[in-house]
Amino acid sequence: MIHQYKLGGYNVVLDVCSGAVHVVDEVAYDIIEMFETHEKDEIIAAMNEKYGNREDITSADIEECYAQVVSLKDAGKLFAPDTFEPMAGHLKAKTSGVIKALCLHIAHTCNLNCSYCFASQGKYHGDRAVMSFEVGKRALDFLIENSGSRHNLEVDFFGGEPLMNFQVVKDLVAYARSIEKEKGKNFRFTLTTNGMLIDDDVIEFANRECHNVVLSLDGRKEIHDRFRVDYAGHGSFDRIVPKFQKLVESRGGKGYYMRGTFTHANPDFLKDIQVMLDLGFNELSMEPVVCAPGDPAELTDEDRAIVMDQYEKLAMLVLEKDKEGKPFTFYHYMIDLTGGPCIYKRISGCGSGTEYMAVTPWGDLYPCHQFVGEEKFKLGDIWKGVDNLDIQEEFASCNVYARPECRDCWARLYCSGGCAANAYHATGSVKGVYEHGCELFKKRMECAIMVAIARQLGE
Repeated sequence: MIHQYKLGGYNVVLDVCSGAVHVVDEVAYDIIEMFETHEKDEIIAAMNEKYGNREDITSADIEECYAQVVSLKDAGKLFAPDTFEPMAGHLKAKTSGVIKALCLHIAHTCNLNCSYCFASQGKYHGDRAVMSFEVGKRALDFLIENSGSRHNLEVDFFGGEPLMNFQVVKDLVAYARSIEKEKGKNFRFTLTTNGMLIDDDVIEFANRECHNVVLSLDGRKEIHDRFRVDYAGHGSFDRIVPKFQKLVESRGGKGYYMRGTFTHANPDFLKDIQVMLDLGFNELSMEPVVCAPGDPAELTDEDRAIVMDQYEKLAMLVLEKDKEGKPFTFYHYMIDLTGGPCIYKRISGCGSGTEYMAVTPWGDLYPCHQFVGEEKFKLGDIWKGVDNLDIQEEFASCNVYARPECRDCWARLYCSGGCAANAYHATGSVKGVYEHGCELFKKRMECAIMVAIARQLGE
């Protein structure tokens, strides 16, 4: 399968199954477009008719270009067959029963009252609660017991707002450090916070113990304060930005990223990206809101058209900042054309429900944080383990080839079938397809590939 597009002055040809990316001239672009549906003589005739009046392109050039396309096909770099489907179930089965990461819901409560919050202001459609040290300790033991031979284990402190239970966070990290060498493991911790409770103690702890810190900021003050308000209705921008700046500076500008959400209020989110850059933040992510149909924050069809244009303009801004010597990272444009994720990851996706699980404050297990509170997706608990095997099997079989809509999609080996939670909330099935999300993802990938091309070519 081939995907062709033009962006940033480049004619891009992606060979989906080999992963080869080609930047070609107009003639090669047109030949490749016709290659599988027309005979050679038809293609040569069409090219001569289209380019015959140009002095810089001769019939011999067109013949040579066609031969080069044939050579790339013979080398497996164009029109490569898909040989991965038979591997899909087998690869995932090899890691069955091995857990590598937990999302610890250290606090089902929050000090902000964001109306677009998928977690129902941190309560996850249930009661407010905080995780005890005993439950957290058992969760870490459960992870070790079920991690097989894996050395590196990931633990995310999540909420709600995890800093509302900061002492337990500290105690759990201390416990993990006390046993990791004995158990032959290495814990890597991530903290996700809205910033309201950041102080010097939090900063010192995060710098010492956290591999990554995720900071919630939606960009412009008026946009951020529209949704991210406290229970008195006051915006949080002015309170959190200085704290974020202090934390980021103390980390040397690394090991963090700003995580924003764009909604119907700001489909022109590039303005929010620019604000974050002006504030000194260079590791950025802006995610489209996922909400119930009819929600005031929901992106409309008109909004999505704006967002598509914003992604292209963002790609050009990335390259512009590179030239200025002020590079920044946009999470969705991080792509490695020379390697990237292994084929297991490309086929199987995030591993929710199998390699990765969320733990509630009382120790229940769910496939990921976005399923917490959906009772039918409860997998079990940290004492007895997984006993809802039917649901786990549904997630285990959830790969890119499990979705008929994905089979003919050029982006399938980049998105791995997409997010199961988004699919479920959009279609009622974890094997469904969240169509709006797919369209945005494909645009991001086109932009990411173009940015990587420009950087590789030094342009």
